[in-house]
Amino acid sequence: MPQHCVMARLRSVLDTDDLPIAELCAARLDGEVVAIDHGWVPVDEPDHAASRAALVALQVPRSLIIERLSAAWVHGAIASPPVVAQFCVPYSARIAVLNHRRVSVREVRIDARDIVEVGDQPCTTIDRTAFDVLRDHTLDDRVACDVVAALHHVRPEIINLVEHRLDGAVRMPHRSLAVSRLRRTEAALRSAGRAGASRLGDHPPSLTR
Repeated sequence: MPQHCVMARLRSVLDTDDLPIAELCAARLDGEVVAIDHGWVPVDEPDHAASRAALVALQVPRSLIIERLSAAWVHGAIASPPVVAQFCVPYSARIAVLNHRRVSVREVRIDARDIVEVGDQPCTTIDRTAFDVLRDHTLDDRVACDVVAALHHVRPEIINLVEHRLDGAVRMPHRSLAVSRLRRTEAALRSAGRAGASRLGDHPPSLTR
């Protein structure tokens, strides 16, 4: 049976549970699938949040909450997933420790309202993702601000939502860092908006054809 007929019956995100590694590599060489992170995706599969979430989830044996940069990738804010996949669980989850050099799992305070199902995978919401990225002291400031600016383009009200979170968390660790980064992001967005308006003023769009 031709390989593409077999592939049509499989999931949109593949791993070695679907096909042996040799067949997946052969399909990649034939141009039928592309390798992304730890999985393979058919070349005609649309790039959408559910497939990105499924790719991230391939790295863990059970359902964990996708967070921070991994969540930013799922939400379409960055071009590629982080080298170390990032997950979190509620403090009450009491999970066994995962020993994997390419997976990070944190215990955090998180409410159901901060979690969205993307496909079949739990992921932090866009505003919770921005909130977590701003507070992540392991990230470079510019990276954190760029990610939040990109998330703003996905959900424009995100700045106000994150400000509200920060206002209600006075004693939160790394709050001052998050506030500083948020102000820097706001300034960059305002500057980009002014630059865009200026370009439109220099070259007004034609109203006729």
